[in-house]
Amino acid sequence: MKFINDILRILKTTAWPTGKQSWKDFASVMEYTAFFVALIYLFDLVLAKGIMSLINLF
Repeated sequence: MKFINDILRILKTTAWPTGKQSWKDFASVMEYTAFFVALIYLFDLVLAKGIMSLINLF
């Protein structure tokens, strides 16, 4: 029971973000995700074209 009481005490003293801050954080995560998806897609595209051009040489 001490463990559960400690958890509840920690949860009560935790500073939770506001709704506005949560949406800002969500938007930031989506922006970073979109950026890295585009970056990985471009790297994959360049790598695939490079490999295909090497295969076509032989």
